[in-house]
Amino acid sequence: MGASKKKSKGSKGGRKGTAGPGRRTTTTGPYSDFRGGHFGGPAMGSGTQHNTYVQQYAPVPTALASLRPLPPEFTGRDDDLAFLLGVLDPAQHAGSPAVAVVAGLPGVGKTTLVHAVGHAAQERDWFTGVLVVGLRGYDPVPAQPEDVLDALLRSLGVPAEHIPPTAPEREALYRSQLDARTRAGERLLVIADNAFSTEQVRPLLPPGRHGLLVTSRRSLPGLGRMRTLNLLQPEEAVALLEAALRNADPEDTRVHDDPQAAERVALACGCLPLALQITAALLAADPGQPLAERADRLADTEERLEGLDDGERSLRATFDQSLDRLPPQQADLFRMLSLNAGPDISTAAAAALYGQSQQATEKLLGQLAIAHLVQRGAVRGRWQLHDLLRDYAAARVAEHMANSRPARRRYERARAELNDYYVRTADAADSHLPPVGTGARSPLFEDWAQALEWLDAERANLIATAESEGATYTTLCLAFALGSYLAWRKRLKDLMTVASLAVDACRVTGDIRNEARAWNNLGSALTDGGRHEEAIPAHETARRLHQEQGDTVGEAMAWSNLGLALAEARRYEEAITAHETARGLLQQRGNDLQGPAWNNLGLVLREVGRYEEAITAYETARGLFQQQGDLHREAITWNNLGSTLRSVGRLDEALTAGERAVAMLEEMKDRYRTGEALEELATTSAESGAPAPRIRDLWLRAAASYDEANALEEAANARAKAAEAI
Repeated sequence: MGASKKKSKGSKGGRKGTAGPGRRTTTTGPYSDFRGGHFGGPAMGSGTQHNTYVQQYAPVPTALASLRPLPPEFTGRDDDLAFLLGVLDPAQHAGSPAVAVVAGLPGVGKTTLVHAVGHAAQERDWFTGVLVVGLRGYDPVPAQPEDVLDALLRSLGVPAEHIPPTAPEREALYRSQLDARTRAGERLLVIADNAFSTEQVRPLLPPGRHGLLVTSRRSLPGLGRMRTLNLLQPEEAVALLEAALRNADPEDTRVHDDPQAAERVALACGCLPLALQITAALLAADPGQPLAERADRLADTEERLEGLDDGERSLRATFDQSLDRLPPQQADLFRMLSLNAGPDISTAAAAALYGQSQQATEKLLGQLAIAHLVQRGAVRGRWQLHDLLRDYAAARVAEHMANSRPARRRYERARAELNDYYVRTADAADSHLPPVGTGARSPLFEDWAQALEWLDAERANLIATAESEGATYTTLCLAFALGSYLAWRKRLKDLMTVASLAVDACRVTGDIRNEARAWNNLGSALTDGGRHEEAIPAHETARRLHQEQGDTVGEAMAWSNLGLALAEARRYEEAITAHETARGLLQQRGNDLQGPAWNNLGLVLREVGRYEEAITAYETARGLFQQQGDLHREAITWNNLGSTLRSVGRLDEALTAGERAVAMLEEMKDRYRTGEALEELATTSAESGAPAPRIRDLWLRAAASYDEANALEEAANARAKAAEAI
């Protein structure tokens, strides 16, 4: 039979020692080794040699060095690198694969991190090669398993004609290839970037001692070790910004010249690497722009997202990809979360906002957390949005409201439901806080401790809601509900803020009756904040409005609070007159609020040295508080009484009063006033000749109480006193 010429379908290229085009060879059967070229024609019979002239393409080369170089601004990931290298360390995997999943919100730098891990692992000679494949999990058409396996097999050197057509067959061949590499003493690392689901990755799980690193915006369970990549720290974000600018221009010194503006830029970018890289590109394109100017632009939350677009990368487009892959209910809740004005949200509040049960809402929130569009708070049952994601969600809400009247009504109703939840629950919590006896206690909370815990958790949300709602009835209700709590916690700046908002709301809405109360609260907040001269006219306004309304009790309260402000301004005689007037008005009405008037009178009498009269006033106030069951005011009065008894040398009685005050305030967890009572008890103990260790212990306990109350200056002073007692 004459020789025939047949052309192979194999791919071009060659390896040293392989047959080249036109080489005459002898075949004895079908050629099946995937590493060789493809020979044309079937075997011509068993045991018979046939000379066939073939056109053979060389084997497909492998591509095992697909790691891209790291960007020069890569920084701040030492702990994450150490964790992932610990997973890949061959000493930890005797015969088993090393698999890790890096998850995190869009733009946090997951891809760059796993490439850095790949480089570090190769520097340690842990792998003989690295394969990188993009899964395009958030593209409109994600990569299918059969296509991903096709790409990996080609990189491993398998000719196209030897790659089977179906995904299961390709998966089997992929594992066979990796098994062969294992037997040859090789260890490969596969990086599967931007996965959407576990199913997309599972066919890529390697056998043997090979490694697999997966990146995803979602947490993917059941694959391997999980690592959630967090935001950069502010100093790391500034370092990234500086490195990116200097990479574009080594002479760019803007970060060095204005570090404060650089930090403002980093914080406005939410310490998100992608946002920082886009900002660096925009700054590099405008080398004359000061960082302060860029920071000011980024501070405008309504325009911030639009400004994070350098023509090639857009943060909004990145977020769009994630939102578009969400089921409708999850996407709807994600957008609605931006309607909450505060920094985080509880499951209960989110349920009120979304109009579903807590159980259903919690499930959706958990799914959003898996997608890294919502973060779980440090306390279970609380959730928060990254600042840039909040801006993005708010922008999407604004678009919906602008384009659809029903959408506008729906979002407005949702916000109203959330506000109603906050007002209703804050009122319920306030009913449990001192002063007691002014109304029924709400069954929403078991006791004052639970109510206080809720207020502590929601304080920032309640204040942010009041500020965002402006001069409305919602703001007024929140301000009144928060007054006792903020005074209790000594949150004086917050107290002045909400009190001012309440006054504005009353004046705008024409609510004369509540305006008097609002002015009284504002005056008290100003007095507590040391702004006595501003407090006096506020209380005088409250007194006048109460008089005009014929509200004798309100007028008496205004007189009493005015007396406190006058005393702080050292106008003592006027203060005594104010307190006596308040006491007289309450006595005329037989009102049970005489206790505060007597206590406040005692404060001024002590200041002017009329100690015995002050003691009588305190004892009268204490008796009234005991009758009413007002333990908190009783405890404060015990402390005031102890201080005055010490002033007249009745130290044993002063110690008894002080110890009673400390015990009661500690039980009520009033940290700030416990610190005050411990200070007073320490001073009295020192004057009574108590041992130094006892005095030192009291000062240290006072410091600890102030720490818990976030009163850092008072805590430092108490520690200094403790040091003097040694």
